[in-house]
Amino acid sequence: MSIDLTDAAWFKSSRSASGKECVEVAHLRSGMVGVRDSKNPSGAALVFGPGEWDTFTAGLRAAGSEPTV
Repeated sequence: MSIDLTDAAWFKSSRSASGKECVEVAHLRSGMVGVRDSKNPSGAALVFGPGEWDTFTAGLRAAGSEPTV
């Protein structure tokens, strides 16, 4: 499956201390969520369905790492 990420509005977590070595996230129009390496914005991105993203962020909360994305 190919998803066009051209118009994605990427952002970093507000907890990103120095703004380096982070991941960036984009909530896509299709309801999917894109994740990419901030050091390589033109590189590959992972794309997750809404349920997958919810499960991932719930796992972070359960582990004590509150996501801010």
